[in-house]
Parts: sequence; C-alpha cells; structure tokens
Amino acid sequence: MMSYHLVLELVLTRMQFLFSSDAAEELKAAISDKNHELILIRDFNLVDEIWGESRPAPPNEPTRVHAIKYAGVDVASKLSFVRSQLDENGCDTVVISMLDEVAWLLNMRGSDVPHSPVFYSYLTVEMSTATLFVDSNKVSEEVLEHLKKAGVKLKSYEAILFDVERLAEKGAKLWLDSSSVNAAIVSVFRSGCDRYMRKRGKTERQIGKEASSDDPTTKKRGVQNMELNGLYKASPVTLAKSVKNESEIRGMKNSHLRDAAALAEFWCWIEEEVRNNVALTEVQVAENLLEFRRKQDGFIETSFDTISGYGANGAIIHYRPTPDSCSSVGSDNLFLLDSGAQYVDGTTDITRTVHFGEPSPRQKECFTRVLQGHIALDQAVFPERTPGFVLDVLARSSLWKIGLDYRHGTGHGVGAALNVHEGPQSISYRYGNLTALQKGMIVSNEPGYYEDNSFGIRIENLLLVKEVNLANSFGGISYLGFEKLTFVPIQRKLIDLPLLSPSEINWVNEYHEQVWEKVSPFLSGNSLNWLLVNTRPL
Repeated sequence: MMSYHLVLELVLTRMQFLFSSDAAEELKAAISDKNHELILIRDFNLVDEIWGESRPAPPNEPTRVHAIKYAGVDVASKLSFVRSQLDENGCDTVVISMLDEVAWLLNMRGSDVPHSPVFYSYLTVEMSTATLFVDSNKVSEEVLEHLKKAGVKLKSYEAILFDVERLAEKGAKLWLDSSSVNAAIVSVFRSGCDRYMRKRGKTERQIGKEASSDDPTTKKRGVQNMELNGLYKASPVTLAKSVKNESEIRGMKNSHLRDAAALAEFWCWIEEEVRNNVALTEVQVAENLLEFRRKQDGFIETSFDTISGYGANGAIIHYRPTPDSCSSVGSDNLFLLDSGAQYVDGTTDITRTVHFGEPSPRQKECFTRVLQGHIALDQAVFPERTPGFVLDVLARSSLWKIGLDYRHGTGHGVGAALNVHEGPQSISYRYGNLTALQKGMIVSNEPGYYEDNSFGIRIENLLLVKEVNLANSFGGISYLGFEKLTFVPIQRKLIDLPLLSPSEINWVNEYHEQVWEKVSPFLSGNSLNWLLVNTRPL
C-alpha cells in the first residue's frame, strides 16, 4: 500500500495542471475511500523527469489581434464588465484559465490547439489592472501595443502560480471557477490563504464564515460559495461570451455563406466523381473538402477533425477515418459528412447525409424522421429563461414514435471565430444543465439515427437564438425562436414525402429557396447548376 501511495503522489505532480479543481476533488474523495491520500507536489515533476530531453517543445506560434470589426466590443469595455462583476460579488481578482475566455476577453486569437484559434495562457483581472500570462515570444509588437492600450500587463506563462500565491498571501479575495481552473492554482491559492490567516492569528480558513456573517456589506455584494478569501463560481466570462453581439453575428452569417459556397462546390464535385466510378476513400473525401474551403476568403483551418463515414462507419458517432483503415465511398449506402471550418470572422459546423445511389425504404424512413425532428426544433418558439433540455424532446419525438432514438445531445453552443463547442448552453436530454437560452446565443441542431453496423444519419445546421414577435405575451415576458445560419441543401431523394406534413414540406421548400437566394451569388458554372437542381421544390 505504501508504494502505491508514493506512486500516486508523484504521478499527480503533472496531472494537477491537467485536472480541474473539481475533478481533483472527486479523485481525492474516491481514493480516500481506499485509504489513500492525494498530495499535490509543486516543485517536482516525475513525468518531465522521465521525459527528459525527448519532451516535445511547447507550441510556439504567434498570437494575433482579433479585429474590432469582428469582435464588436473593445477590450477595455469587456474588462470593465468583468470588474463590475468582481465588485458585485465582493472579489478583488478573477483568474481566467479557459483559453477561449482569455481569447474572447482580450480580442486575441492564436493557434496552439488544433482546430481552435486559442493560445496557452492565463489571465487575471483585478479592479485596476489585468495581467496576461503567456510566453513572450508569442506576442508581436502589434499585439503588445493592443494589450498596452487596454492596460493589460504581460508576465511569463509559468508566473501564474507565484502571482496567485502572492495575491492570496496579501488577503485578496479571488474568484475561481473550480470547474475549469486547474488543481495546481487552487492548491497554491489555499496555501497562500493559510499563510495569510496564520499571520492574522487564525488556524484555519473558517470555510463559509464570511458568507454567513451578518455583515451587511458582505450580504449586499452577493458573496456566495465563499471560503474566507475565495469565491468558487462559474467564470463571469462564460455566459457573456456565449451571447454574441451584432458584429459577431454578422461575422458568423458571412462566414457561413462562404462556407456554404465551398460545400456546394464540393458536393457538385463528389457526385460527379462517384458517378464516374472514381475510387475515393473517406480520407480523400475529407482532404478534398479541405481544399474547397481553402479557396474561401478568411479561411484559417478546420474547426474539428472531419467525420467522413460511409456505410457502417457512419453509425460510429465520433468516427475519424485514417488512411490505413478507412472505407471507400460508393453508391450502395449512406454517406455521413460532419465538418466545419474556422474563418477569421466565424466558425462553422455542418452535417449532411447523402446517398449517391438508391436509398432503401428503411433508410428513407429513418432519414425523414430525423429531418422531422430537425424541423421541429428549428421552428420552436419558447419563453425566455427556457433551458435547452426542455427543447430536446422536439428533435426526438418523430423517432420515438417508431421506437428509435440517438445517443448524443441534440445541440451544443458554438463560438464566434472561437471553439466549435462552447458552453454554457446546450440542447440535450441531460437535464442537469439549467442554462437558459438567450437572444444572441448560437446552438447546433443535429438530431440523428445510427443503425449499428449498417448506416448513420445526421442533419446539422447552426441556429441563432432570436426574439420573436407574437400576438400575446403571457406574463409580460419575451418569447424566443431560432434563425438559421447554415444554408446547404438537404438531399431530397432521401425524403419519404408521404411522411411529411404540408407544413414540413413547406419548411423544406422555403429553406431551399433561402439556400438558393443566399448562396447562388457566390457560385458559377457547374456548382451553380448543382445548387439550382438541389434546391427545387419537393
């Protein structure tokens, strides 16, 4: 038992930077049941010792300024909002560790993480200053000037622990999102708090003392989940980032139209290749799609690894083709393509399922029921303060009627020229997420059906939450609905027309009319003709 305990201590020296504080606490509780103890060691790293000189170098790509015409709000205004949240919650400093939150708050982008325009960093925001912890060789003169203008100081990436400890030892009240801040930061913060309180003659942190005190100032400032010098609460940036401003919305709309043009050219190309019996693997299909996207203005990279699944591979929800094991794409089964792109002004994510031959009645029925769920969610109207899980049933109802379902959420949040998956909002059967959908949020609408060892179906568009004008307003509240951002045809021959209601047929026809109107100006030649054929009324 002693040797096992020792190994656990040492291995976790690196993992304390990879585990969130919440995850580390869960692990600590789990191993304590087995009479083991979790100890975080700050100054020794067994993993790095074993790695030695063979350890890969950290990413060294430069950061860039995310232009105000895309960001919509300047850094000073965003920092002012965060400081107002600090004041309201009785805190002196907030530690931001989610990379997309740092990028959004500072109107910066990077390329340290594949498919996501973020960079390794931390950020602390205090009432009168802000500090970015990042490798200085990633910061150009332009970025440095951008940060100076907003009053943001630079420190080395590794200095975050020392600064958190210094703040704690001074008695500063820190706001920490324990679901994202790593265990190392929380550990040094608590150690610093202990030293601060020993100086004041205290022997423990007195958990909850201030939060439950009768001090009217504390109560007024909304202190909650507070240790003596720490507030453990969701980052103030998370929700603010999820509600897009007009510039971010405009960028998302524009980038989706360019992306739609690339996809129209791609689908025109692949249909001709399959028709001519050209051998194409799933990997080759994904590579060619990338080339079509690269032609578009503002393209940076893909927003995730393309899911290119033919036949049975399409039934694997998170399938990733590899050159050594992928299938060839043919005309005897369904082909599912889930892909996305990062543009300078927006982020896309779209799934289409097609058949290059003749689909079976079973495939058509399943596809049509997935489409009905997609339409039902797209047309949803709901009162403000509605959490996403309430809407999830709309996307599944048609499948449920014949005893079918799918094992994933229906929708996730999407960043604006940021991570393709972002929170806090979602549309899912997981009812634990009570985040209300708000005007300006962007979510995916992606119901599916997967028949093991046979085929997979998914239809995905991105939706913008908008306010809708209704004849009534029960309780004086606002009602919300969705606006489509994605404009790519849905394959008509996969639709079992008798299953659709007149209103559902009308939805498909109106959608395809919008696709033609919005995307045709970007196309010419064969791809324009392809779009015309594939947007004709049912």
